[in-house]
Amino acid sequence: MIDHATPPLEARHLVIDVPGREDGRVLDLAVESGQVWGVLGPNGAGKTTLLHTLAGLRPPRAGAVCLGEASLASLRRRDVARRLGLIFQERHDGFPATVLETALIGRHPWLSAWQMEDSEDRRLAEAALERLDVAHLAERLVSTLSGGERQRLAIATVLTQAPAIWLADEPTNHLDLRHQASVMALLAEQAREGRAVMMCLHDLNLAARWCDHLLLLYPDGEACWGPARDMLVPEAMERLYGQRLASAEIDGAPVFVPLDKRRGVNHA
Repeated sequence: MIDHATPPLEARHLVIDVPGREDGRVLDLAVESGQVWGVLGPNGAGKTTLLHTLAGLRPPRAGAVCLGEASLASLRRRDVARRLGLIFQERHDGFPATVLETALIGRHPWLSAWQMEDSEDRRLAEAALERLDVAHLAERLVSTLSGGERQRLAIATVLTQAPAIWLADEPTNHLDLRHQASVMALLAEQAREGRAVMMCLHDLNLAARWCDHLLLLYPDGEACWGPARDMLVPEAMERLYGQRLASAEIDGAPVFVPLDKRRGVNHA
């Protein structure tokens, strides 16, 4: 059951450990149930490092990550996996497995030692594969899939896992336009159902369309965060990326287009 009284994910006086960089901005933020956070920044700003730190895969330089009332460092990995799911930007095949077998890995945190998946676990995995449009590939070996198919399988595996917290590093990586929209809609749906979602994105327009909160990471370690409506200011986005931008509003959301740096900026 999701506890709505306590933020499921908090960074408390957190400083991420980016090699070759002095201590950056201390992060004190809470990702609440029902929120969709986007992490934006240029290459090398520490987006992936942040997500891996929040997932407990990298130690912070200072501070702590908390899942609910508990410090992440105090929890067993199985307990962390029951609360938190992570979608990697890139992944490698560990051993030969079919698409369905891979999706079923998402149920492992909920099984005891040597316990096999039952019909309910299989039903959840099959429903997740269907939701991500890879059910027809269930018996295929993962090694035969395209990059986009692997990405959708990775998301289906976390959906099968059913965590309260989703951390996604470039969830639309390798996806065509239709599947990008489908995946972003799925993540928004998870938030509406009471889960917390944080994702790193390179596509500023996807963040503007789907995220209600943004965390901006700068290469020098500076950071700022808040509601998306306050952060999506053209001048702030230009400073973040070092790129001149034109902006307009389409279907109720801002849209940003890079401009030739030799020309002026038109904010429609």
